[in-house]
Amino acid sequence: MEVRDYELDTEQIVNNANYLHYMEHTRHKFCAQAGTAFIELHNSGIDAVVRKIDIEYLNSLRSGERFLSALNLERKGARFIFHQMIRKPDGTPVTRADVTVVILKDGRLSKGDEVAEIFRHFL
Repeated sequence: MEVRDYELDTEQIVNNANYLHYMEHTRHKFCAQAGTAFIELHNSGIDAVVRKIDIEYLNSLRSGERFLSALNLERKGARFIFHQMIRKPDGTPVTRADVTVVILKDGRLSKGDEVAEIFRHFL
């Protein structure tokens, strides 16, 4: 991805909230590559809801800089934990976060077995 000018704050670095947007976009792309889209899950009564984000800001991105946003996935019981990292092309870490997601099935907390099946090759 590439930083856009409107994502900057008055210090001319990426505003901290935008890193969350980058990571969310990465999770959505991951789901699509795994064979489903968030809207498809929702339409089938399944919603993946962020429960907790633990993020660490390590270095700043600036206008026009390119970066890589990646993730690994882990399941702990009913929770899915996305271990996410944003890096500059030279490997410099920018942010890292653990994003904990729970699954609602028809509005009720679920074990997430349907989602685990979709992600089985990545768990």
